[in-house]
Amino acid sequence: MPQYRWRKSTYCQEGEACVHISTTPTAIHLTDRPEPPHPVLTLTPAAFRVLLHALKARQLTPR
Repeated sequence: MPQYRWRKSTYCQEGEACVHISTTPTAIHLTDRPEPPHPVLTLTPAAFRVLLHALKARQLTPR
């Protein structure tokens, strides 16, 4: 398993409900907890931009 350098989101609330991110030149890795075993979502930088755009658009939409 690759070694990632995880950073916790600055939007994290208290507790463990956080997003952790690790970047490489060719990929963005996301997980909900940095300790293995854990699922890791790996995206290209372009796919990560699309994800962020979609999340921001949803945040602005009334429910």
